[in-house]
Amino acid sequence: MGLKNLNLKEEYRSDVDDIVAEFFFPCLSNCIQYDRCVNFLSIQTLATISVAFDNFDEGRAKLRMVTGHRFKTEDLNLFTKLFSEKFTKSFEGKLIKNSKIQKLQNIVNRGQIELKIAIPNSERIADAFSERIGIFRDDEDEQVAFTGTSKESFSSETRDFESVDVFTSWNDKTRVERKMKDFEDLWQNKTKYVDVCDFMYAEENNLLKYSSKWVTQI
Repeated sequence: MGLKNLNLKEEYRSDVDDIVAEFFFPCLSNCIQYDRCVNFLSIQTLATISVAFDNFDEGRAKLRMVTGHRFKTEDLNLFTKLFSEKFTKSFEGKLIKNSKIQKLQNIVNRGQIELKIAIPNSERIADAFSERIGIFRDDEDEQVAFTGTSKESFSSETRDFESVDVFTSWNDKTRVERKMKDFEDLWQNKTKYVDVCDFMYAEENNLLKYSSKWVTQI
């Protein structure tokens, strides 16, 4: 089943919808590429995406993420290990957390996950990167784009009150194409007021900020 076969709404809102169960997970299960901008990314979020993204297991799915430059210390350390060619140690172990991270490492090693960092470079940007774009694409080349939430929080205990506006290539092609172009320009570092670079380049050049406080502040 492709994206076009999903019964999608034009808007999802926390007071009436379960945005994760009714929108994110069905789209992830029926796409082969997911492009996403978030202001804050955690290992837990990336691991959850990898579980919900069914097509990862077939080796043909792709996840491209652009995130801000603020990380929890533990997350930053794990991301560095995941994306570093120098780190070859396995995460395998008895803990469920280790098995999820090991799955992530396998997916990253196959080149199915790419992570880039967006850092504001202008005084016109007062704080951090918080672009709100997401695009799903299936193997029929249909797309579902959305705006309205700046981070994925799949935990039922920590979700924000939020709303998501949804656009589909079969009902709103022009707007979907515009969102796709916005993301592609960002991915290729062609967007004003932010510099976008590969995660490991940012890490190796000390461009990332990390603190346990980001979780409570964001």
